[in-house]
Amino acid sequence: MKLLSEYPTEVLILLFLIVTFLQSGIDKLLDWKGNLSFIKDHFKNSPLKNSVPLLLSIILFIEIIAGFLMLFGVYQLYTSGTKEIALLGTELCAVTLIFLLIGQRLAKDYAGAMSLAVYFIITLLGVYLLNS
Repeated sequence: MKLLSEYPTEVLILLFLIVTFLQSGIDKLLDWKGNLSFIKDHFKNSPLKNSVPLLLSIILFIEIIAGFLMLFGVYQLYTSGTKEIALLGTELCAVTLIFLLIGQRLAKDYAGAMSLAVYFIITLLGVYLLNS
């Protein structure tokens, strides 16, 4: 429990983001066709409609990489107290959320875009704490 006593907020934010991003990435891998169908329908009237498979692949790739970087970052925090890998994973989460925000805005899903703000605030707090 040394880890939680020395870096409680950082670790809890990392665990939250790991669950969020790895679950999302794994869900896309396990149900690619279902996710692709849902996203294609969601973006059918947006300028992104013809790029959905490529863009979904990019989001999937970044989510998985970010999740594993943060997972390794928690381990690195525990073993050496260094934060660089966790910070990189958290920064990738922020970039992913910005990509998702752009997509939601282009699809005119303003409620969906607004819900991303909660994740973005938590992610920015993680970036701030891991960067200090």
